[in-house]
Amino acid sequence: MRHHAVVLLLAFLAACTTMPQPSPEAVADLAPTGRLRAVINLGNPILANASASGEATGVSVDLARELARRLGVQAELLVVKSAGESVDALATGKVDVGFFAIDPARAATTAYSAAYVQIEGAYLVRADSPLRANEEVDRPGTRVAVGGRSAYDLYLSRELKAATIERAPTSPTVVSYFLEHQLDVAAGVKQQLQADAKRTPGLRLLPGRFMVIHQAMGMAKDKDAGACFLAAFVEDAKASGFVAQALERHGISGASVAPPAQL
Repeated sequence: MRHHAVVLLLAFLAACTTMPQPSPEAVADLAPTGRLRAVINLGNPILANASASGEATGVSVDLARELARRLGVQAELLVVKSAGESVDALATGKVDVGFFAIDPARAATTAYSAAYVQIEGAYLVRADSPLRANEEVDRPGTRVAVGGRSAYDLYLSRELKAATIERAPTSPTVVSYFLEHQLDVAAGVKQQLQADAKRTPGLRLLPGRFMVIHQAMGMAKDKDAGACFLAAFVEDAKASGFVAQALERHGISGASVAPPAQL
């Protein structure tokens, strides 16, 4: 199923390799209300955070506003705290675009661009844990905390055969949930786990990563003009340096600009 989803994505992107001016059809697909309604997920600190004043800021915010500028409309941001809320906002028509990890479980309802950044997923354990490698996690009796309905949840639900998954309300609460419920492993965004480990003595990350998240923009399916323009916009944002500059501007380390779509 995963291979089929990737093939369909690349076949679609093959028709969207250049950055055109938005057609009236593309504008209507992406901003049917006259505004670009974009959902911003604060659950992934690589992509967005709340400023001291409470305003959303980050790479995804910059991309949403730049896309709106190119469409000739205003951006309207819906800020949520979890990946699940972000997926629901798009599915229920509350927003026009969002920022999602590419996953076959979401491909049935979401038209993805290619990835614009790649993010590592990691495991965190207590300092005295017998676990020393990622490959040791999937064993009977091991309980893994993960943000419910996050990309990590979707991936681990497929990949873990022996360990048990327990779901925290959101990705930022994974470590507190892991500690409160005396679980064995916390799984999530590597940078978030590193920050939590620095704040909480007695924790460590397992070396390396257990997955790479390919973070893309997405919109509802069956809006081909809009989806084609969105795909071209993401490729242009990578090639022009916009994504790299946004990562630098917001002080994001540990995430890399995704390579050009291989068509």
